[in-house]
Amino acid sequence: MRRLVAAALALAFTTSLSAQASMPDLSTATPVAGSWSYAITVDGSEATFGTTSALPQLTIHCTKATRRIAISRPASAVAPFLNVWTSSQSRQLPASFNPMTNRITADVAAYDSLLDAIAFSRGRFGVAVSGAPALVVPAWAEPARVVEDCRA
Repeated sequence: MRRLVAAALALAFTTSLSAQASMPDLSTATPVAGSWSYAITVDGSEATFGTTSALPQLTIHCTKATRRIAISRPASAVAPFLNVWTSSQSRQLPASFNPMTNRITADVAAYDSLLDAIAFSRGRFGVAVSGAPALVVPAWAEPARVVEDCRA
């Protein structure tokens, strides 16, 4: 029984290390040119990052009733994880793909520490899915406003 528990712990530890190793250090990456916008929605609020193509490249949406925040970006295929990098934390979030919108989405609780890391990241944070380059965006106030809305 002890060996089984030790083996499970070792597997979990190596899995978490490989998950951390898969997200590159983006501390010197240049953020993509574009801007954030903030909007109140019927069910909460939303921060959207758009580039000159006028298509949303990243959306952070609060559903106030459930106190959940969804992070989504365009994707061309299914991916099991959405990787999020900040200057203080990085994490692989379980994700789902919506073929109708071609977006991959991960959601977290409003009080998740990753959201604080996004809000206080130094100059940039990144979001990536397997098979696509990381999207590095400037860390502006709009995502933090969405987090505050969800926590209020």
